[in-house]
Amino acid sequence: MKILVIGLGYVGTANAVLLSQKNEVICFDTDYLKINKLINGISPIKDKEISDYLSSKKLNLISSKNYPMDIDNFDFAIIATPTNYNVETNTFDTTSIEKSLECIHKSNSNPTVIIRSTIPIGYIKKIQMKYHDFEIIFVPEFLREGSALKDSLFPSRIVIGSHSIKGKAFAKLLSDSSLNQNVQIIHTNSTEAESSKLFSNAYLAMRVAFFNELDSFAMSRDLNSQEIINVLSLDPRIGDFYNNPSFGYGGYCLPKDTKQLLTNFDKTPQKIFKAIVDSNVIRKDFIASEITKLKPKIIGIYKLAMKEGSDNIRESSMQGIMKRVKAKGIRVIVYEPLIKEKQFFNSEIYRDLELFKKDADLILCNRSHPDLKDVQDKIFTRDLFNQD
Repeated sequence: MKILVIGLGYVGTANAVLLSQKNEVICFDTDYLKINKLINGISPIKDKEISDYLSSKKLNLISSKNYPMDIDNFDFAIIATPTNYNVETNTFDTTSIEKSLECIHKSNSNPTVIIRSTIPIGYIKKIQMKYHDFEIIFVPEFLREGSALKDSLFPSRIVIGSHSIKGKAFAKLLSDSSLNQNVQIIHTNSTEAESSKLFSNAYLAMRVAFFNELDSFAMSRDLNSQEIINVLSLDPRIGDFYNNPSFGYGGYCLPKDTKQLLTNFDKTPQKIFKAIVDSNVIRKDFIASEITKLKPKIIGIYKLAMKEGSDNIRESSMQGIMKRVKAKGIRVIVYEPLIKEKQFFNSEIYRDLELFKKDADLILCNRSHPDLKDVQDKIFTRDLFNQD
């Protein structure tokens, strides 16, 4: 198969590497830096498995600095461009998808289009009415930042928002390229596939919110959160996973997907989904309040990324905590190697970790790290189980 991949974030890069094991894959992104990295065999995102595959596997993978208008005979075009949540319109901004569809429409090729970007419920039915010359299929992804290729190689399920022949052919491409040959393939209608993606992430956000509120309860009453969680986790209906408290859910998917799903409930009675969104705000308010009670003079923020192995600081809960404590007039300094600027939200960026640890009275870290083992008396974290 000849496959075009548009967008080299976590989803696009993982798909490109996965499928280029057995197919011809051509990649395009408007970010030339990502293209140049891939041309030189360097992963444009932080992902160990992708780096390993680029250096050790024989991949049929080509990167293009220009949209390949003159290349024809693509069997599939995968769109994996970002769809950020627009707070003014209360919906995903799908502009990047539409731009990609226009380029495909004007090109010499007539591929089946696979959308792997997260989209609003009902989007495929709407956009398919505009483009009659090629089939558009939504294929939701369930990948984690930092292990996107691993999750593609060992998928928990493959969901295809179509019952068509082309939909079945793409499902076979994914399963044939994976290492989980027993993966369950589920074909649904397009709107059901869109819904499954948003409900999956909303459930994960709800689970994070639940254990965070449990932790807030325990903190406010000087109880041992870990002991309570251990008891709950022994119930097989609850399980010993995804139960580690944090400063709040964040990252690229959970905040925007939960808000989008809440918007789609505009004509359906609901309580849970609004509560999930509100709970995340309340958690950050509570954590910031607990921090200010300690009366630190200088607060150090140890990394803004949501978790180890990720290079994404978008919508991170740490940013929310940072803004709240700064509003109290407390000086904040930041150690974050991902940021090249000298300041972040008017707070100084430290390059020297030892100096950072020396200058901060209190160090906030969403997830524990060996870098901080010598300053445990300065640490404020809710990472009870030392895991993401």
